[in-house]
Amino acid sequence: MSTDVSTDVSTSQPSADRKARGWFGFRGKRGQPGLPTGRGHPPLDINGLHQCFRVAFGGTLGFFISQLMGWNYGVFFTVFPMFLLGMVPILNQSIIRQFLTNASMNIIEVSLISGLLKHMPVIMTLVVLGIFLFRFNLMSKGPLFLYAANGIVNLSVMLHFASYPTVDLSDLLTCAVVASFLAVFIAMLMHTLFPDVTPRQPPPRVEKSPARIRHETIIGGVTATLSFMVFQIYDLRGSLSAQMATVLVLFAMGYAGAQVSSIKRIVGTLLGCTMALVMQMMLYNQSNHFLLVTVIYWIGLMLFAREHVREAGGSGVGFGGMTTLGILFGQSLGPNQDLVYSALYRFSSMAYALTLTLMVMGCLHYLLNWWEATRV
Repeated sequence: MSTDVSTDVSTSQPSADRKARGWFGFRGKRGQPGLPTGRGHPPLDINGLHQCFRVAFGGTLGFFISQLMGWNYGVFFTVFPMFLLGMVPILNQSIIRQFLTNASMNIIEVSLISGLLKHMPVIMTLVVLGIFLFRFNLMSKGPLFLYAANGIVNLSVMLHFASYPTVDLSDLLTCAVVASFLAVFIAMLMHTLFPDVTPRQPPPRVEKSPARIRHETIIGGVTATLSFMVFQIYDLRGSLSAQMATVLVLFAMGYAGAQVSSIKRIVGTLLGCTMALVMQMMLYNQSNHFLLVTVIYWIGLMLFAREHVREAGGSGVGFGGMTTLGILFGQSLGPNQDLVYSALYRFSSMAYALTLTLMVMGCLHYLLNWWEATRV
């Protein structure tokens, strides 16, 4: 996560400063700190600007390659680079190992669950619950947060796709593996082209009590499993945004944080859907011009990447807007498709899903606080 520190500034700034600050909130020579933004967010310095470029160009490159090659499951190729470049502002061997190890584990898990347990829904649900509890426990403890978080998102999406009988499981798993390795290559390329100028300080280590770790593990694991059950029972193939939203909101690690995160996620998704509709109107009948679509897609990602970096933390408005654009363009952009229905449907389903998720988390939070072993 970004290590920028929020700056308390006045909301009233001279118009000259606003003009001098520029579109990306940065002014000055290379390495000089940016000016305050005036909206409670930290200033966008040169490191932040380079991270914006990494996220926007990386997400666009994944989209470009997948569309050019005609690969299925374009959402993997659009979202994976965003996740790797947006959720962590650095790239090292540990992060690469966590990302690729998770990809390998997801292949094994989805193969076993879909291949051996699909006809035994109760046992399958218990196995999924155990996997989610294990990963949320790793997230709560901290050091393997990326491995666990990426695994939860990927497993939820892949199990959702694999549950449909018309889906070719080998094609699904192959696309996921290729997208994971491609995301690592794109991340390495982006960090080479747009490196950090000044070293980043690691985020402060948060010490948690055993009771809090149990509390966060149970809330996350149980809620993610209930989301999995709902998407298994009902035919919600077009509700990928809603499913991802119910998982990403859990990354706040607790009910109080999820309340704030869900509002940001709703706002980000609304802005992402609105951006997609504006792009559709701008393209009109020129959506078959691939380069034009790519340029407009990059502009949208750059705007949301800027907001994501300035928010300086996790899955907020910016990240919600980016992933919404990635899902809409990766899944719903085709010769005989438009984004209008997809955008409207995704926003309504996501808002409904987040409301139910918060209700479940609130009930679990209340129940877990009854026992000393899980009280926070």
